[in-house]
Amino acid sequence: MTERSDSESLIDFPCHYQFKAIGSGGEIFRRDVVRAISVHATVAEDAVRTQPSRRGNYQSVSVVLTIYSAEQLTAIYSELKMISGLKMLL
Repeated sequence: MTERSDSESLIDFPCHYQFKAIGSGGEIFRRDVVRAISVHATVAEDAVRTQPSRRGNYQSVSVVLTIYSAEQLTAIYSELKMISGLKMLL
C-alpha cells in the first residue's frame, strides 16, 4: 500500500474544485486570476464568476474546474499567490 499525502487523503482526484481569489476590484484582477490558473489547467469562460464587494473596493473571482492531482492543485495555488492586489485565497 502506498501512503497518500494529506491533500490526497482529503480529496479524490479527479474532482471539480472551486478556486476563489479576493482582491482589488476590476477587470485586471479577474484577468490575472484566470491567467494564473490557465498556466496549469484549461479555464472555460463560463466557469468564471465575479462578485464585487459591497463598497466596490474588492471583488471575488471564483473559478470552477476539474483538478486531476494534488500536484496540479498545489501548482495553481502557488501561481495565484503571486497575483498583484491579491488579499485572500479560499
